[in-house]
Amino acid sequence: MRERIEKKRLAILRILSESDHPVSSAKLTEAFSRMGIDMSERTVRLHLIELDRQGLTAYVKKHGRVITEKGSDELEKSRVFEKVGFITAKIDLLTYKMNYDPDRKAGTVVVNISLIEERFMKEASSMLVTAFESGFSMGRLIGIYLSGESVGGETIPSGYVGIGTVCSVTLHGVIGRNGIPVRAIFGGILEIENRDPLRFTQIVRYDGTSIDPLEIFIKSGMIRYREVVHSGSGSIGANFLEVPADSLKRVVEIGKIMERDGLGGFLRLGWPGHSLLQIPIDWGRLGGVIVGGLNPVAYLEESGISVISKAISGLVEYSSLVEFHELKRMF
Repeated sequence: MRERIEKKRLAILRILSESDHPVSSAKLTEAFSRMGIDMSERTVRLHLIELDRQGLTAYVKKHGRVITEKGSDELEKSRVFEKVGFITAKIDLLTYKMNYDPDRKAGTVVVNISLIEERFMKEASSMLVTAFESGFSMGRLIGIYLSGESVGGETIPSGYVGIGTVCSVTLHGVIGRNGIPVRAIFGGILEIENRDPLRFTQIVRYDGTSIDPLEIFIKSGMIRYREVVHSGSGSIGANFLEVPADSLKRVVEIGKIMERDGLGGFLRLGWPGHSLLQIPIDWGRLGGVIVGGLNPVAYLEESGISVISKAISGLVEYSSLVEFHELKRMF
């Protein structure tokens, strides 16, 4: 009984966390009904009262409930086993929701958001430009967001600047919109020697994790991106996907178009029944390696500038992105 109650309350917190405005008990009841969960509005109200008491939700007069910072923290920590595979689900969701059209060069793309303290931005800008110039980044476009601006459902806090880097999921999305099924397999550490990809040394499968692998690798200091930028040898974060083998011609075309548009394409492609950078590929599938969008941020972390990053953060308009050299002009 206690576990069922906890599960329902966490479901309430999850619904509130996904809304950008207060939600009434009636709307919550409707949401549960769509999810196939039978719960009366009275029961929802009782759960909300308890969540208010615990400080996990707050009542906005005449509008409904919002999740509090404490509630968000509780949602992040609770029932971690149920969140295994969460990244895969998020990739699928944003792949479905993004609508970038290469023909029009318009629509939404997926970004990672990294927060940097304003006092470090002059130094950080120079480093980021150097990182992008190395070529080991996902494209050449970025988003620049000042404190108070909203992006990906988050507001940039006071004293910080938000940097949006193109997420590799954007490439997934464009491939998917061409009717080609895409499977995100894993994120890993890719060893680089004399600017050539050599092999994956560590991997984390997306369907077996509750947090983005590249966030883990960067924060733990396992990536040697700075060395790649300056010497051409070291290690970077990269992602591995699979598509049907018969889609080869179109997938190659899409990769070239994405590179043209500044959004980044494939680092390497591999053939059915062969290995790609020591990763075996199933028969009937193509393997693709993509540079992780957060790599330039790894340069900052390795240089002692603390960064708060959220991978696969959300959607932004392609038109809002600028060439990375704009960083030097702004800061």
